[in-house]
Amino acid sequence: MRQPVARMALGIGALICAALPAVAHHSGAMFDATKTITVKGVVKVFEYTNPHSWLWVTVTNDDETTTDWGFEAEGPSTLFRAGVKKNDLLPGEKVTVTGRPMKDGRPAAAWISLVKEDGTVLHARPQ
Repeated sequence: MRQPVARMALGIGALICAALPAVAHHSGAMFDATKTITVKGVVKVFEYTNPHSWLWVTVTNDDETTTDWGFEAEGPSTLFRAGVKKNDLLPGEKVTVTGRPMKDGRPAAAWISLVKEDGTVLHARPQ
């Protein structure tokens, strides 16, 4: 009688341990949830992929140099539910993106919202 209980406990423990990397993977700890940044630029590429999508925007700085900013979003299924499709952001389009910046100062952020040149607003998550 004791052996089945021990096996069940081991099985449950193994499932919990297996799930921990997935929980850690989806952490937003690298982004500063207390701040937002907004940048204007041109879409370089929109990587509509799992597990996370990335929008790359080339921004022209005050000194005329450029910086590529990466904006992380959820995967395609979440973006699709929010109304964002793969071909909604094409290279060369002018956009203004708002996000939660990286804590370490790198030019990247968690995508919150985006405004296209025609005024269309795209959110990274369903509203």
